[in-house]
Amino acid sequence: MASNVVSPASKTSSRGGDSRKHSDDTRLALLFITPAAVGFLVFLIWPLIRGIYLSFTSYNLLTAATWNGLNNYKQMVLDPVFWNALKVTLEYVVINIGVQTIIALVIAVMMQRLTKSLVVRGIILTPYLVSNVVAALVGLWILDTNLGIFNELLKLIGLNPVGFFTDGPWVIPTIALVNVWRYVGYTSLLIFAGLQTIPPDLYEAARTDGASEPQMFVRITLPLLRPILALVLIISIIGSFQVFDTVSVTTQGGPVDSSRVLQYYIYDMAFGRFRFGYASALSVALLIVLMIVTFIQYRLTRAGQTDLA
Repeated sequence: MASNVVSPASKTSSRGGDSRKHSDDTRLALLFITPAAVGFLVFLIWPLIRGIYLSFTSYNLLTAATWNGLNNYKQMVLDPVFWNALKVTLEYVVINIGVQTIIALVIAVMMQRLTKSLVVRGIILTPYLVSNVVAALVGLWILDTNLGIFNELLKLIGLNPVGFFTDGPWVIPTIALVNVWRYVGYTSLLIFAGLQTIPPDLYEAARTDGASEPQMFVRITLPLLRPILALVLIISIIGSFQVFDTVSVTTQGGPVDSSRVLQYYIYDMAFGRFRFGYASALSVALLIVLMIVTFIQYRLTRAGQTDLA
């Protein structure tokens, strides 16, 4: 009768082979991770540490940084332009996120209900492939007060031209809607991906019980989509707080600071007035605001939890 007993030597050899294979996999993994880790340290962690340090200094790029303690932060608290920039930024975020999320949710639900064509998804994503600068220039070309196509149409129907980029009350909503056009496709595809995780059986059972489409949307789609919506909102809000390109191309913060968002104010302080210490303090303030907003949003939306059993 053949023996099935495995000798200790063969067990030791097997364990040794597994150990060597595990060691080789670890080294290979470290080899692939190293470039990304180096880039993360060099381009993210080091600038973060350097920026926090510079926020406590007086630095103009031409001379060595000199320590001035909390002077930059004291000046920031008393700076009316900073508070106006923060208010303008919040206004932009509310308009941009509110409109973008609602439109993206509608588009995602329509894609799921009506069509799942790859061509349609590609068309919807097309604006996201356009750079912020190009999107801003196209918006400026269409909405320009004197030569814009949209204002020419308003003249044809007997209405006065609207200063979308020159009239204070119109500036931030216009910039927000230009960026909604660019990002709504990307946001809708994220939501569409979340819709694919909802089991179709739930909708079939609801239809059997006589539920209407609006009832299924409110009682099934929205609750089960909550983690994805929370992720989308966190990503979108962080990106919206850092709006810069559209403002720089179209209004340069005007008219009369009505579109001077916080990111543009930081840029102006650093590269326009060479006050890198104060600009660093403003950047730290923006970082703190984003951390607080993200934490509150994460807790309120329960982003780490799902209702799917």
